[in-house]
Amino acid sequence: MVSTNKLKSVDFYRKIPRDLTEASLSGAGLSIVAALAMMFLFGMELNNYLTVDTSTSVIVDNSSDGEFLRIDFNLSFPSLSCEFASVDVSDVLGTNRLNITKTIRKFSIDHDLKPTGSEFNSGPVLHLINHGDEVDEGSEGSVSLKAHNFDQYLHQYPILVVNFYAPWCYWSNRLKPSWEKAAKIIRERYDPEIDGRILLAKVDCTEEGDLCRRNHIQGYPSIRIFRKGSDIRDEHGHHDHESYYGDRDTDSLVKTMEGLVAPIAVESQRHALEHKPENATEHLKRPAPSAGGCRIEGYVRVKKVPGNLMISARSGAHSFDSTQMNLSHVISHFSFGMKVLPRVMSDVKRLLPYIGRSYDRLNGRSFINHRDVGANVTIEHYLQVVKTEVVTRRSSAEHKLIEEYEYTAHSSLAQTMYMPTAKFHFELSPMQVLITENPKSFSHFITNVCAIIGGVFTVAGILDSILHNTFRMIKKVELGKNF
Repeated sequence: MVSTNKLKSVDFYRKIPRDLTEASLSGAGLSIVAALAMMFLFGMELNNYLTVDTSTSVIVDNSSDGEFLRIDFNLSFPSLSCEFASVDVSDVLGTNRLNITKTIRKFSIDHDLKPTGSEFNSGPVLHLINHGDEVDEGSEGSVSLKAHNFDQYLHQYPILVVNFYAPWCYWSNRLKPSWEKAAKIIRERYDPEIDGRILLAKVDCTEEGDLCRRNHIQGYPSIRIFRKGSDIRDEHGHHDHESYYGDRDTDSLVKTMEGLVAPIAVESQRHALEHKPENATEHLKRPAPSAGGCRIEGYVRVKKVPGNLMISARSGAHSFDSTQMNLSHVISHFSFGMKVLPRVMSDVKRLLPYIGRSYDRLNGRSFINHRDVGANVTIEHYLQVVKTEVVTRRSSAEHKLIEEYEYTAHSSLAQTMYMPTAKFHFELSPMQVLITENPKSFSHFITNVCAIIGGVFTVAGILDSILHNTFRMIKKVELGKNF
């Protein structure tokens, strides 16, 4: 058996008898300073352990979301009618998608960007509009309206169908023979003086610009159907009427007008207005925009190559006066990739405060053309997109915390020879930014804490010994001088 005395011989921490120890003021002061130093260094080490340490690297894009990228947007155009607003996408590979409607919603808005009604329904895409083969004979069957008599006719006839046209417009000139001939036929069948149920009229928008703007006319020709008693909205004061999008040959026009008159011939005018029956031409009429502006929201999917997202006025059977088109807009939201949940973004910002600053850089910005630049102004945004991925390592396995696309934006207003547009030119970087959270070892933290405590204690002990010996020598010298 090993005796206890032999065990005591390997004691690293031999004790000094209490009666041989001596307390001193210098030792007490050093002990307090050492304790404060230990606490301070321990706090610094704990803060360093709790702080997230990340490493950033740039690698070739290895996205898991395929070869397509989603673009979400919410844009308000105070001077672009929803009737003709078109969302188009093109890219360097030859993709050219016009008037995307499946994932797009439109709402008529006023100049204060406030919605004036429910969602604007663009309706189904119609076939190529037939204009007929009539020749302009010079005779006029429709009534020419001016600003001073427009409201008089509007309230005089139960049905007033107006052709808003421009003499320089190709489509207006193609419509003119059929329109005048149809107006003459309707006048003969439903005499305005005797029958008085319907009248076909026309407005020259080059002479009556204010009247056409009041009715939100932006494309020529625009055929509007006004119904007596339903042409004014009480809450907004805008005209509430329908637009005609059907064929423009004489037979089709006459058939449509007779379909409008038919219900009034059967029942009273009020009852006909409140209970409009379905007929063969119902799909050719849709509610006209109740305001001159449009809010466009939704998303499109594009290939991950340089391309363009464009918003402009477009129609296959209307002409536009490019000098009057104003594509000023306010961007409520514009982002790339899947939407990041606010909760996820807040978690990421706690780790990396600078993440997400360029995720929606254009949000809340306005690009207004006050006509200082002139007419035919295109507003272009050049966007450079970079993917950012944040990976955490809380355990042995990696976990992808967030995957977002950030971008820089440069915008300009410039005159163009063509139809003004709002263009978003995007270009994706082939590289991506990878931010990886580097986990910290708890054992390393404990080792550092022990090193702090031991180191400070040892250094303080050495200093105390030096001070104690110094004071003793000073006392001996003083005692020697006294003797």
